[in-house]
Amino acid sequence: MSDKKKFYLTTAIAYTSGKPHIGNTYEIVLADSIVRYKRFQGYDVRFQTGTDEHGQKIELKAEEAGVTPKQFVDSVSGEIKRIWDLMNTSYDKFIRTTDDYHEKQIQKIFKKLYENGDIYKGFYEGMYCTPCESFFTPSQLVDGKCPDCGREVQPMKEEAYFLKLSKYQDRLIEHINTHPDFIQPESRKNEMMNNFLLPGLQDLCVSRTSFKWGIPVDFDPGHIVYVWIDALSNYITGLGFDVDGEDSLDENGEDLYKKFWPADLHLIGKDILRFHTIYWPIMLMGLGVPLPKQVFGHPWLLQGDGKMSKSKGNVIYADDLVDLFGVDAVRYFVLHEMPFESDGVITWELVTERYNSDLANTLGNLVKRVISMTNKYLGGVAEDKGVTGDVDDNLKEVVTGTVAKVSEKMDKLRVADSLTEIFNLFKRCNKYIDETEPWVLGKDEANKDRLSTVLYNLIEGISVGANLLESFMPETAEKILAQIGAKKRSIEDMDKFGLYENGTRVTEEPETLFARLDVNEVLAKAEEISKAQAAANGDDAEEEDDEEVIDIEKKSEVTIDDFAKLQFQVGKVIECEAVPKSKKLLCSKVKIGSEVKQIVSGIRKYYSPEDMIGKKVMVVTNLKPAKLAGILSEGMILFAEDSEGNLSAMVPEKDVPAGAEIC
Repeated sequence: MSDKKKFYLTTAIAYTSGKPHIGNTYEIVLADSIVRYKRFQGYDVRFQTGTDEHGQKIELKAEEAGVTPKQFVDSVSGEIKRIWDLMNTSYDKFIRTTDDYHEKQIQKIFKKLYENGDIYKGFYEGMYCTPCESFFTPSQLVDGKCPDCGREVQPMKEEAYFLKLSKYQDRLIEHINTHPDFIQPESRKNEMMNNFLLPGLQDLCVSRTSFKWGIPVDFDPGHIVYVWIDALSNYITGLGFDVDGEDSLDENGEDLYKKFWPADLHLIGKDILRFHTIYWPIMLMGLGVPLPKQVFGHPWLLQGDGKMSKSKGNVIYADDLVDLFGVDAVRYFVLHEMPFESDGVITWELVTERYNSDLANTLGNLVKRVISMTNKYLGGVAEDKGVTGDVDDNLKEVVTGTVAKVSEKMDKLRVADSLTEIFNLFKRCNKYIDETEPWVLGKDEANKDRLSTVLYNLIEGISVGANLLESFMPETAEKILAQIGAKKRSIEDMDKFGLYENGTRVTEEPETLFARLDVNEVLAKAEEISKAQAAANGDDAEEEDDEEVIDIEKKSEVTIDDFAKLQFQVGKVIECEAVPKSKKLLCSKVKIGSEVKQIVSGIRKYYSPEDMIGKKVMVVTNLKPAKLAGILSEGMILFAEDSEGNLSAMVPEKDVPAGAEIC
């Protein structure tokens, strides 16, 4: 058996209700970059993803499509797998919850929990949200609607089995308190503790009788196993877990469950954190199975011009992006542009801008220039002649020091920051070109050895950078190494300078890795994609695209003197948390110039604490302090309200400093 350190990572399994958009695809690319780097670090990696295929929503969609539920999920699961493969993700297991082994184990898991007394039979009467497949009590609703998605709910009563969450509540709280890395980022842990665990858990409905598309409870066939026991258990059934402890060996004769469990990382979207950090650990406690080591709730990738809508034609899909920019460019954008905790934004313009600035200019132009100069001045062969200059040491320091910075950030799952460090290396190489001016050295034969050393240093820097880039942009890294004739290196050699073999010949015709794009041409193609989407999703799309106009009741006129009494400034939200015992309020710490104000806002229905952190907002800063729900509020954050009552934060058009006056 290998003595390598083990690393088991899972993504959430994608729900088979439709084609995944780029926000869904971000998660699989993020996971892939993490596991590729773990392999680079020498870990024995297991990477699992897949599809969640049961539930009432699937049953309804299949009926609408005129096919069986199995036919429907076969088609959608195949499309999801196609997108994951298109994005060059290196998963080891693609599990489907309709797999025979999974379904049999779910029945055994359900029965085991029932026999242990962790599941009991009763009746559920409450408000049900079909899109979220969740029951809510009236007190949990927000303005009479689903607290998770804001959609309408329907009253429903049915016989059901329940999981005793309350039985394990104290044990789970203790585990979270004694394992500070269990829920990450820190703000997500605070949200789970303050909003769910500390106020007290209600037992969870884990079976349904009102629809049939699911795994039957084998000892009570009128019930089907509800989504969360079914879906969440994939993380162990995909390893061959058996409730009865029977060996389940893979094709290589290995017991993957014994080898890889507990999982090192569940990588999921922040919207399903509750299920993974409360329901799932309690299920595992009931089964006597160790808990995963860490659950990371990543932020969302949002459409820049509003909520994605198929009928509006503004949904961005990975394959459309790949058609215009290529796989690695899309991987680069979603990895580099997503903040660690707050949500990221994607638009066609932003992708084009980043493509041209970082990929075409910083990286692509660097590689092509160095290869072209090596061919032009040195016949394609750069050697280290030992003729050094004052600027060489700093270049070498940056090149050899990058691996430690990248590894440190990757260990903390700060993938965007890791990519930034690698591109800092490439930027340093570009600066070195400006400092050494190879085109000037090439004019004088007496400087040929110095020129050779300069170009050798650049090729060596590019080689190290390309090796580090492989986890994030694998095809690009391979192309770069092939063009400069360099070999792949182990991570142990990343802090060494001078391993590029003297006498190695670069390619004669360097490939343009990323050709600059015209943003207007990209937007024209994006418009074609949008029109095709809208046409495919209903004749009313054009109506929906009309700009909304709202008339409101006019207030009394004020003088300029009245208006001048109010002070408006730009603030930056540096902390935000839900107000305990309130379904509507968030409490934000807002930095305004050199001071920090505490502001309470009734926006919890529209924004999570994570959504607000890092956001630049417009603030009324000289309101008389007042208490809301017993908490002092020292100002007001400004929001716009649409015709349906939805709020949108008023943010500056340009990046202005916190404290700037709004005038």
